[in-house]
Amino acid sequence: MRRFATLYAELDASTATNDKLAALLRWFDAAPPQDAAWGVYFLAGGRPRQVVPTALLREVALRSSGLPEWLFEECYQAVGDLAETIAHVLPPGRADDDAGLAEWVEQRLLTWRGQGPAEQAARLADAFDRLDAPGRFLLAKLIGGGFRVGVSRLLVQRALALWSGLDPKVVAQRLMGWTDARATPSAERFRALVGADADGLADPGQPYPFFLAHALEADVATLGPVADWHVEWKYDGIRAQLVRRAGQAWLWSRGEELIGERFPEVIAAARALPDGTVLDGEVLACRPGEAQPLPFQKLQQRITRKTITKKVLADVPARFVAYDLLESEGVDRRGETQGQRRARLEELVSAGGTGIGSSDGALGLSPLVHAADWPGYAALRASSRERGVEGFMLKHASSRYGSGRTKAEGLWWKWKIDPLSVDCVLIYAQAGHGRRASVYTDYTFAVWNRPPAGAAEAQAVVEAIARREPAQPGALQLVPFAKAYSGLTDEEFARISRVVRDTTLEKFGPVRSVRPTLVFELGFEGIQTSPRHKSGIAVRFPRMLRIRDDKPLNEADTLETLRALLARA
Repeated sequence: MRRFATLYAELDASTATNDKLAALLRWFDAAPPQDAAWGVYFLAGGRPRQVVPTALLREVALRSSGLPEWLFEECYQAVGDLAETIAHVLPPGRADDDAGLAEWVEQRLLTWRGQGPAEQAARLADAFDRLDAPGRFLLAKLIGGGFRVGVSRLLVQRALALWSGLDPKVVAQRLMGWTDARATPSAERFRALVGADADGLADPGQPYPFFLAHALEADVATLGPVADWHVEWKYDGIRAQLVRRAGQAWLWSRGEELIGERFPEVIAAARALPDGTVLDGEVLACRPGEAQPLPFQKLQQRITRKTITKKVLADVPARFVAYDLLESEGVDRRGETQGQRRARLEELVSAGGTGIGSSDGALGLSPLVHAADWPGYAALRASSRERGVEGFMLKHASSRYGSGRTKAEGLWWKWKIDPLSVDCVLIYAQAGHGRRASVYTDYTFAVWNRPPAGAAEAQAVVEAIARREPAQPGALQLVPFAKAYSGLTDEEFARISRVVRDTTLEKFGPVRSVRPTLVFELGFEGIQTSPRHKSGIAVRFPRMLRIRDDKPLNEADTLETLRALLARA
């Protein structure tokens, strides 16, 4: 545990890739295989389930610190991160525990789940006493389920490859499925991961690393002749691989989670595929006989449910749309060109018996879209929302299937439509975490419930908010509808933070309500009705496009603007 806490601190303290790489290599040199197995799990993106409620974690830390509650809370507000606050305020303990990471996770943390609050509190207090400050920080992150570290999965793969002497592509392949919650990290699995004599696949159901596209920011005309590119619709679903081997079928999400139980019709249809077949594609909610997929919020009903009933299967039928062939006849085809893989995929469809080509089956084929030139594609792209898609995927005919987001194997581009956007008003702000703990980066935005009669009426609402007067029914008011924390530069975040401090009206824990003074253009990928939100509307992937210094408050958009976007969608 102490070694991993030191590694975590080193990774968090540096922004230099070579420094992070060196720290990882030192840790692999020193870590026993069972500790390395769990370390790779966390570093590669594995998320431990929360074993202790946050309220209890905070309560034990408060009691152990001996601080009055108000002072503990002020420390938390200054730091912006509960785990870091705990590491700072607890008095020195024995710090005499030499147990490794695997022992801490398997024999301690995982055994706390299901214990009563009194027993959990006792064990947690004892654990804090056994650890130094870096260890307490790591422990709070692990048991709270909030573990994040500043290394990419690609860097972890690179470090493992250098340390083991393996080809990075082999390591990437073996790491697929490593963070799946059903497979517990172990010394045996780690030895297989880095062993020179192990093959690329740990088990028959293992998928391949996903190849990811880059967002197209240049003029599409700079890509050259359209004949060099395969153009497909970009679907708004769940990226997945369908694996058919050893007489069984598996469905993996891009997040390396097995999701076949949520889409049993896809698994059933996959049994018609020849053994030794792996397809890359998208899971969509799609009614039989209809080419246009249902909105993503329909698919969410399948994602969030633990039990898939007959009614859900009937109301939200799922379909896997294949757009690449990664393996056929048990042979890895990723080294072939996009054109060759597409030809094999179409041959598989035309071979019959697979059901891929039917319009009403649970397996479908992503069609290629044809136009004479790039302006022709641009015209088709303009109809994306009406078709229920996000734009185009552009894949160079000569590209190989790579690993991760790289241009080394070839080129895939996401040519997405412009986001939906509205102009809205900042009403709440919260500080970030880690390096952003002293900067307000998480914002809540509102729109008017109706158009203001003018600047004077809007200003009257602002003054009423400043006086803490509740909004009157039927009166003009600002209605919150979205939160966002990305899209601005560091300089812009610093500027807004100064405004937040100068215009704070009230504090609600880490959240500050502010006097409405700023208008932002907020972009988002999708919009849907939501009974859980006061506005009745929820948006997908909101981000700040710009600060509208040129727009007064009374010209911000309204609920009617959102409803119009919803109707179009």
